[in-house]
Amino acid sequence: MQAGYAIADEFVAAPLSAADEQRLLVSFAPLVKRVVKQLELQTGGGVDREDLQQIGLMGLLDALRRYGTPDEKFAAYASVRVRGAILDELRRQDWRPRTVRQETHKMRDGVRELARKLGREPTAAETQQALGLTVEQYQEYQLAQSAEQLANFDELLQQLTEQSGDRRHSPESHLLLQRSIEQALRRLNDREQRVVQLYYEFDLSLKEIARVLDLTEARVCQINKLALKKLRELLQ
Repeated sequence: MQAGYAIADEFVAAPLSAADEQRLLVSFAPLVKRVVKQLELQTGGGVDREDLQQIGLMGLLDALRRYGTPDEKFAAYASVRVRGAILDELRRQDWRPRTVRQETHKMRDGVRELARKLGREPTAAETQQALGLTVEQYQEYQLAQSAEQLANFDELLQQLTEQSGDRRHSPESHLLLQRSIEQALRRLNDREQRVVQLYYEFDLSLKEIARVLDLTEARVCQINKLALKKLRELLQ
């Protein structure tokens, strides 16, 4: 699988004019809308979509000013920057109600304790029984965990992109970073690669990925969580 978010080889470019910036913001606005659609899962409706889009447009503008004239790799770079801008604002606002955060942490602690007792990752049925969860509650927990994994992986990609961008006089470092990401992706199994590709390259939501792969949303969350854990470990 070819990385859909490959790092651009060069970041040194002439500044864009104000007119060019406005034209390109309009041109790439659909990219912002796709990212917002994905990340709405993490807000549970707690943040207005228009507000998220405005934040995303600011991230897009920052990407344009850092990158310069877009080429075929810009969309992948911009997606990382837009996601990063939105996630930063969500964390700053601390949008989740305290009771939701506490309940999620309680479930996570319970799953970890169960895993220690079993000596392995518990199955969905074991987790539901041990924690007294309904199917719906367990799925909500899986979605919250998956959203957190996506946020963490977005952060890692943004950090790697910025580190690469700082090495302006070393094109070799950009190529090495791109190859590292591609090699890490090849270490995933076919289904894990497909989930990551559909999310990052084709901008599908987790619910849409479940329909494409004919899986439950909870199963997609499990595959995604494992895939992102592997990628983080390989890239770090």
